[in-house]
Amino acid sequence: MIAWKNMDTLASYQNLKNTKPVDLAAAMSGEAGAQRVKTCTVPMGAELDFNYAARPVDADILAALAAFAKEAQLTEKFAALYNGEVINTGEKRMVLHHLTRGQLGDAVVADGVDKRAFYLEQQKKIAALAAKVHAGEITNAAGEKFTTVVQIGIGGSDLGPRAMYLALENWAKVNNTFKMKAEFISNVDPDDAAGVLAKIDVAHSIFVLVSKSGTTLETLTNESFVKDALVKAGLNPSDHMIAVTSETSPLAKSADYLAAFFMDDYIGGRYSSTSAVGGAVLSLAFGPEVFERFLSGAGEADALAKNEDLLKNPAMLDAMIGLYERNVLGYPTTAVLPYSQAMSRFPAHLQQLDMESNGKSVNRFGEPVDYLTGPVIFGEPGTNGQHSFYQLLHQGTDIIPLQFVGFRNSQMATDVVIQGTTSQQKLCANVAAQIIAFACGKQDDNRNKYFAGGRPSSIIIGKQLTPEALGALLAHYENKVMFQGFAWNLNSFDQEGVQLGKVLATRVLKGETDGALKVYSDLLGI
Repeated sequence: MIAWKNMDTLASYQNLKNTKPVDLAAAMSGEAGAQRVKTCTVPMGAELDFNYAARPVDADILAALAAFAKEAQLTEKFAALYNGEVINTGEKRMVLHHLTRGQLGDAVVADGVDKRAFYLEQQKKIAALAAKVHAGEITNAAGEKFTTVVQIGIGGSDLGPRAMYLALENWAKVNNTFKMKAEFISNVDPDDAAGVLAKIDVAHSIFVLVSKSGTTLETLTNESFVKDALVKAGLNPSDHMIAVTSETSPLAKSADYLAAFFMDDYIGGRYSSTSAVGGAVLSLAFGPEVFERFLSGAGEADALAKNEDLLKNPAMLDAMIGLYERNVLGYPTTAVLPYSQAMSRFPAHLQQLDMESNGKSVNRFGEPVDYLTGPVIFGEPGTNGQHSFYQLLHQGTDIIPLQFVGFRNSQMATDVVIQGTTSQQKLCANVAAQIIAFACGKQDDNRNKYFAGGRPSSIIIGKQLTPEALGALLAHYENKVMFQGFAWNLNSFDQEGVQLGKVLATRVLKGETDGALKVYSDLLGI
């Protein structure tokens, strides 16, 4: 029997708080540090490893975290989720994004439909359309092939798919799977749509409109912007547009679209990159086979997340160490630092994933909690970040845990030797150096040059950023966020915090304002 309890009611949490903190600088120095790095590694699948040597834990703390995970029933709660229990209490829905990449447990039937079969059917339909577009069987009115795909969506309909596309763009070019250039329109700011339309040939572009409800204001506004551009170019918009929506939305059977692919209410926007939301644009850009490889990597990571042994479950381990850093050590922020330019938008996606999921101050039952929950997430690719905010990370008054991601090989297989080493070697040298610099610090009588150390980090290390590796990375972080939400007794799958501003914006546009809202509206010229 699963019990949904606040974290501070669990005896294991009290024991965790009583563990002795680790002297990270000492633990990571000398031969002890070398042995620690060699032993603190957990395989993640897809040729990735999670190394937590530079996180502030030892055997006693890990044992306490394992006991906490067991008492909090994290494994059982994950099983309840993938077996189709109603885990999203706010909206009284199941949570089924795992089913887009594999069957982890029992068959899940909702609305009279086997949901795994439903998601597979959508993937097959997307693959069939993509194949026809690539083969020139679906063309523009002049019989010419489409060369660009443009996704129109916001939030989870943009951040995840955009991050995944950028992560694989160069890989696809080198591996001869690059089919079409992808662009993205998300912001209702007219400069966003205008800027994209100015750099593409609309006559050879196919547009993917993503809106689950079919009523998202920003997305429909941008759709109108695009349709206007197509009409002005003498083109029929319905020959250039695909919808990704729910079966019950007004877009589902509209003649305004070449085709419609379906998602449902059981997959939240920020968890939708492995659904039709990411599937359409990624299959068009790289081919359905690449998207399938991406799903395979995610499925591998999901399977590992079922493991009851904390030290063999990288997502749960990452989550529990993060909880220790947040709730026992009191660290308010986490930085995500991929040493891969291809992952330039991955931190932005994780911002939404983590902060929209666990940015809550009430539990699953709407009751206030008396402990800290989700941290602030930010990040930037290395080595750019080193020349930006690392000053604060090294010597600021807050200690900010760091999550590095690095790869031994580049995607493009193009490099140069300068001063005896390649660019990739220099990149990898930087991330290795930063881990030790943060953990061990540097003694100096000049306080400006003194580094206290004791700044924790982990690193996910891979051979290369491939579709499988990207899928495993995505699933790792999705599952990490899920496990932390379970531990904090939150509903990680609704997002009421984004709704209030939308409601007020609608009032402004209708002229139904008073007080300070009216004054701000007037100042902005509305």
